[in-house]
Amino acid sequence: MKQFMDKDFLLETETAKKLFHTYAEPMPVIDYHCHIEAKEIAEDIRFDNITQVWLGGDHYKWRLMRANGVDEKYITGDAPDREKFQKWAETLPRAVGNPLYQWSHLELQRYFDYYGVLNGDTAEEVWQLCNAKLQQPDMSARGMIEKAHVTHLCTTDDPADSLEWHQKLREDKTFTAQVLPAWRPEAAMKIRDKGFSAYIKRLSAAAGERIDSFADLKKALNNRLAFFDAMGCRASDHSLDYAMYVPASEEKVEDIFAKALKGQELSYEEDLKYKTAFLLFIGKEYKKMGWVMQLHYGVKRDNNQKLLRSYGPNAGGDCIDSYTPSAQLADLLNALQEEDALPKTVLYSLNPIDNTAIGSVIGCFQNGEEPGYIQQGSAWWFNDNRQGMVEQMTGLANQGLLGNFIGMLTDSRSFVSYPRHEYFRRIMCNLIGGWVENGEYPMDEKILGQIVQDISYNNTKRYFCFT
Repeated sequence: MKQFMDKDFLLETETAKKLFHTYAEPMPVIDYHCHIEAKEIAEDIRFDNITQVWLGGDHYKWRLMRANGVDEKYITGDAPDREKFQKWAETLPRAVGNPLYQWSHLELQRYFDYYGVLNGDTAEEVWQLCNAKLQQPDMSARGMIEKAHVTHLCTTDDPADSLEWHQKLREDKTFTAQVLPAWRPEAAMKIRDKGFSAYIKRLSAAAGERIDSFADLKKALNNRLAFFDAMGCRASDHSLDYAMYVPASEEKVEDIFAKALKGQELSYEEDLKYKTAFLLFIGKEYKKMGWVMQLHYGVKRDNNQKLLRSYGPNAGGDCIDSYTPSAQLADLLNALQEEDALPKTVLYSLNPIDNTAIGSVIGCFQNGEEPGYIQQGSAWWFNDNRQGMVEQMTGLANQGLLGNFIGMLTDSRSFVSYPRHEYFRRIMCNLIGGWVENGEYPMDEKILGQIVQDISYNNTKRYFCFT
């Protein structure tokens, strides 16, 4: 029997151990998509206790606590932090086979030097240890990022955001990691939302452009795109139900936009036509600037309306959506390709059955501009577990070139989530090492080591043009 989560955790062969410890483990981290706030990094915030850094905003943990019958007051409610931590500690032992069990203990090991097991009986010991560690100088927000050897971190930012905290970080030469904005125009796309008109006014003020039409909106967005680009932005992120392609004439799109500004109700088809026009416009702009377009889709959000009303979004009420038509995705990419305007694109579906479909679509649009021009993103959200990662990488390997993969991201709101990169690298090395030990790929350490380092870090730095 192996020791619990020792140095060779998840590494089942000698080749896997060699690839991880020699090549993957020493590589730094690029977190090209996360939800950490630049303001918290700029202010170098500190946490009073482990509950604040571990349970605040973590809907992964909240879902498990609810599944264990924990009352909401200990999750998103006003119970004392110590009691919330106790409820999580009592829940965790039930999570056998869940990645949160392993992530949690990796985080305890890497940030708090705790190599025991967290449960209801050890909760007080872990609470005291972690809280004492959090008082140390290197356990501030920046310290935790630096401890994980992060070189680049991309936040998630609305086009109307001022990016003032990014500017402060640019001016601060004492922090080694680059904190870059990532463009997320979600509010500008949600034309059926009740707050759309109010958002357009906010965007208008930020851009200094009057917005009375879709043409005006495009001018305002171009203004903000230039600003984001000057602030170091190299990536966009779109959260979609699915990647749609329902084209319409310019006149029709203008009519739809005018109706929305007047507060008139739009049909589902009108919504799709507007979003298609938006994606076609914005994709062309990304291409001009050399940005990466990320499309996240296959999610149905806020299914528990009672939870939404009591807490708000991002509370753990989302699920996989099975309607993710690859035909429309292919048509969208093709429409951009027809105008030589297809940007570098990363595709993520929350539905794991889409792995092969995505692999087949991206193979249609690779080109000679650079390796892996169109990417399948890493296993996302409900799939960022061992099985999900293996399936995603195996599917990618079957359909294309795994060696050009841009690897892992956290997609997290937590400063201690970076061991997820280690978790991914261990699984990746074990997968490749298994193929080698099974005689499916030669034991060429030079090539294998380069592939592992590239997937861990180098491909990402090249793909996003980070300096």
